[in-house]
Amino acid sequence: MIRRFVRMIDLADDPATIAAYEAAHAVGNTPPEVLASQRRHGIADLSIYRHGPRLVMIMDVTDAFDPDALDRDAASDPVLIDWHRRMGAMQRPLPGEQGWVEMPCVFRQSDHP
Repeated sequence: MIRRFVRMIDLADDPATIAAYEAAHAVGNTPPEVLASQRRHGIADLSIYRHGPRLVMIMDVTDAFDPDALDRDAASDPVLIDWHRRMGAMQRPLPGEQGWVEMPCVFRQSDHP
């Protein structure tokens, strides 16, 4: 079964930072170790959308999704550590929050007859 998570965070509101963030996520620029870790821990698909400095992440995960194992992986692999350090330096938490914020679903068309 696929579950969907939607998360939000901001980037530093600076054109150079936004360009660097997008360049890091362009096809061929995201380290294969990052993608392999995501897939290995049950992330079936992950998309990030941007409006100004605001980012919205949509994650579709399988029953194998294990966020704790994903975090342990990210804390032990030098490539993942570097990736998260570089991306984290560009990100800014929403006011009163830490890191990516989980957004609850308030409407799903498929729930309605």
